[in-house]
Amino acid sequence: MEKFFSISKTAEMVGMTAETLRHYDRIGLVRPGRTDEWTGYRYYTEQEIVILEIVRALRCMELPLAEIKRLLQYDDVAKVAAFLRDAEMHAEKKIAQLEEAKTRIGRAKHFYEGKAAEQPAQTGAYVRTLPARTILLSETLGTPTVENLHDYHRHFYAQVGEERRGDFAFADVAGVYESADGVPRMFAVCERSAETDGLLVLPAGDYLCRECARDDLSAALRDLKENAHMQYGAAPAFTLHFIVLSGILRWKYRIEIPLAAR
Repeated sequence: MEKFFSISKTAEMVGMTAETLRHYDRIGLVRPGRTDEWTGYRYYTEQEIVILEIVRALRCMELPLAEIKRLLQYDDVAKVAAFLRDAEMHAEKKIAQLEEAKTRIGRAKHFYEGKAAEQPAQTGAYVRTLPARTILLSETLGTPTVENLHDYHRHFYAQVGEERRGDFAFADVAGVYESADGVPRMFAVCERSAETDGLLVLPAGDYLCRECARDDLSAALRDLKENAHMQYGAAPAFTLHFIVLSGILRWKYRIEIPLAAR
């Protein structure tokens, strides 16, 4: 004897709402095995439950209902197999996109969790004593954008080459290195590195620092250089513009100018 399940029980079993099942019935996507002619109550068999599970899986891949309906109406086994092969490829791409999104969100979470432990941002110029740091200069990127900030880890791993990927690890810190000739190059801070073109060690010592908004970078940099020269007698060979995230898709800069290496 065939077993029937109420619409509420069926909805619970397949992870959908009763209204979704009613909608699928109305559009002819998945009809219940039996509908009571007096009450209008819908009842589903195990066969419809299996079909609903397939529909749910295909909907997870954002396939439109009209396309899924065509699949359910196919009598040609070869067509069904071809459709499911395409769906599987679509699923693999979706999984890769979700893994990449998860990685990005994880980096952002790590940054904002750590930011709570930092000291409040200082206003005006201030001096910080910093250890030696190793950075890798980009061969192609000069200025940050939303796009290359999202992918800067990938950019630097590609630059060193897949075969040397294990020799390098990059912190969640990006910035711009500007030499005395005024040529900017984006960089990544290395947590682990090996000899390669573009690798540079920033000397330990005192750095004159200041935070500023993106639009104020040029003026703030000019003022900080003048301050370094007038107050400390420094003529820096380079400046650093660290990118400090202040919100989703927003950032400001922390300028660092070396005063004296030690």
